[in-house]
Order: sequence, then structure tokens, then C-alpha cells
Amino acid sequence: MKKKYAILVVTNDSTVFSKKGIVEAMNIFGGRLTEVRNLYLELLEKSKGHPRETVVSFGIISTKYGFVPGNYCIMEYGDVMSCREDYERVEREKQYLEMLKGASTFYEKVVVCVPKDMFSMMLESEVFGDGTVIAVTHPDFKGECERRGWTHMARSGARVGRSNAEEIVKMLFP
Repeated sequence: MKKKYAILVVTNDSTVFSKKGIVEAMNIFGGRLTEVRNLYLELLEKSKGHPRETVVSFGIISTKYGFVPGNYCIMEYGDVMSCREDYERVEREKQYLEMLKGASTFYEKVVVCVPKDMFSMMLESEVFGDGTVIAVTHPDFKGECERRGWTHMARSGARVGRSNAEEIVKMLFP
């Protein structure tokens, strides 16, 4: 049986809700999350018909629900985390780092697009294995990413930036 190539794209929630009611997590948020969702959709499209059978997944770290796959249905909520204290509070309540750590072990590559303080918490908690991550984050983490065998990209744009997105697609689908 041929092994599938698996890619996970991870980001955090947004204060902008595009839809009301119960909606797939990846479609309920707008704003800054849109860039990451567009990257995911581009990777998903590239995976179709690719010679190597590929699974592309999308996960969101949400304030109310913790870490959820992008296709899980959730409802909008009022309080959205926006600083390290919020990220730490939600981690205590929802244990999203441990959930992400478990989920990410099934993927060869994890594309991470989260704020600086959340990324710092991921490093401190050793969420991802060496050599598996493409981190779109603050330049302060470039050396640490390189030490772990990860690819570092400085954020350009709301969360990813068009040039970074194009480079990520080229890396994952050469």
C-alpha cells in the first residue's frame, strides 16, 4: 500500500466572523484568517491529481473550542484571544497545545501561521518534531527554527503574505 503524504496547515481564530450559526470552522472566520485559508485551499487544489497521493488538512486554534479541524462545525462566540495572557488562559482551559501535538504527529509537514506569543508557547511546549515545520512567524524565531531543522518565513501580510504562500506551495509541491 502506498503511503500518503500528509500536510497540516494551522492558524488561530479571528475576531471577524463571516458567517452566523453553526458553520465549518474554516468558513466561519474572515479577516486575517482568510490568507491562511486561501493557502490551504491552494495546497488542496495542488494535491489533486498530484503523482504523490496527498492529504491536506486545516486546523484552527479557537478561543472557545481549543484546537479544531477546519471541517468541524462550530458557532460564533464573543471573546477572541489576542495576547499571551489570553493564549495561556485558553491553553489552561482547552489544552490546545497538547491536542495539536497529538494531531500533528500524523503529518509529514505542518505549516504554522500564528502570532509571535502563541508560537513561543508552541516552542516551549515542544509541540512539533524536528524537521517537520514551515513556520510563518516573527523574525525573532529564525535561529530557533533553523536549529530544529524547520523552515522559517517572516510574516508578510496579515498572516502569510502572497510571496510566502507561493514559496510554501513550491516547497510542498515541487
